[in-house]
Amino acid sequence: MKIKVAPSILSADFSCLAEEVKRVENAGADLIHVDVMDGHFVPNITIGPLVVRALRKITALPLDVHLMIENPQKYVDRFIEAGSNMITMHIETIDVGSFKKLAGDLRNRKVLTGVSLNPDTGLEKIKPVLGDVDFVLVMSVFPGFGGQEFIQASVEKIKQLRAIFKGDISVDGGINDNTAKQAIAAGANILAAGSYIFAAKDVKQAIERIRHGN
Repeated sequence: MKIKVAPSILSADFSCLAEEVKRVENAGADLIHVDVMDGHFVPNITIGPLVVRALRKITALPLDVHLMIENPQKYVDRFIEAGSNMITMHIETIDVGSFKKLAGDLRNRKVLTGVSLNPDTGLEKIKPVLGDVDFVLVMSVFPGFGGQEFIQASVEKIKQLRAIFKGDISVDGGINDNTAKQAIAAGANILAAGSYIFAAKDVKQAIERIRHGN
């Protein structure tokens, strides 16, 4: 599977967000990862549909909108209308029946559906919805803040997931050239990275190091 790199704008300089997004786009990013936090499901507040709408105006790259929020079904429409191409919902925030119904609606609207799980959530929790999603996002840190250290137990979780899931596997949290190599070897093919990319002097080189795991 093609290895894709998704710079996470959580680590971008929001005072010049358009320039930051263009910088990673020109450096070879495959998609833009957008972390949406509500201060309830995770202990931080970030952005909403207005920023997604602004991003849609400045880039043609797919927008991977990661909803780290309670009751995501209440807000999905707003994010799709704003221009999201991919919607990721946490299995900890929505029951299986509601997830399946929403995934069907997203498919009809040609929006890719992802399910995410926290480091302390077992794979058995997402197994009932694996047939309804295009990708799975494995959190390799506890969500809420950027710059955290990669949780090594995530590697085994990715291996186990790859054994039962043929779609895209994304990993988010503590991704750098070393941890990307481990995640790719375990079966991941989408790497979401924030500080490693946006803090790099050579953004193109940082993206390529993640993509090739070196």
